[in-house]
Amino acid sequence: MKVLIVEDDKDVGAYIASGLKENGHVADIADNGKDGLFMATTEAYDMLIVDRMLPHLDGLSLIKTLRASENHVPVIILSALGDVDDRVKGLRSGGDDYLVKPFAFAELLARIEVLQRRQKEFNDAPETTLSVADLTLDLLARTVTRAGKKIDIQSREFRLLEYLLRNKGKVVTRTMLLENVWDYHFDPQTNVIDVHISRLRSKIDKDFNSALIKTVRGAGYIIEDSA
Repeated sequence: MKVLIVEDDKDVGAYIASGLKENGHVADIADNGKDGLFMATTEAYDMLIVDRMLPHLDGLSLIKTLRASENHVPVIILSALGDVDDRVKGLRSGGDDYLVKPFAFAELLARIEVLQRRQKEFNDAPETTLSVADLTLDLLARTVTRAGKKIDIQSREFRLLEYLLRNKGKVVTRTMLLENVWDYHFDPQTNVIDVHISRLRSKIDKDFNSALIKTVRGAGYIIEDSA
């Protein structure tokens, strides 16, 4: 796991980094909030450990800026401010955990492992929606909407659209569609695919400004954002 430590106390930063490296992790250190924000937004980290009181940019402002930019990397806040109001303010700023100084490294490591497990569970959660541009397919509700408008499609059309969306931006061949949508392992020499693609286009592309399903001559079909 790659961790960014944003801590202006060099001894504390080095202490955390050393402990993380001993436990098999990679650790980078920034000694102020401005550099920490730059590193967090230009490199990929699995977790951030952020001191609350930092020069140039305080820890809570750093976290708020990350969250405003849709960066959801897990963050543990470190602070000497341990009152309930302080902890609540830290968590509401976008922090995932709050650890009061002084702390034992064993507790910090345990909190890191908890957040790591939580993130893994989130990443492993099955997809419930598939989308491209303004088209959304809800796998649980079995509904399709485009630009907020509900579109009624048949069961086979739903499977066809689902397969196209799972391969968004890639050309899918006739053989791939026959095997994965119709469960045919041979070509029945019919125009069944063409008919269903045509029906699907008439529902999700007609009356909208851009066509999402495109024919790739001699290859197959592709669904992608036309913008």
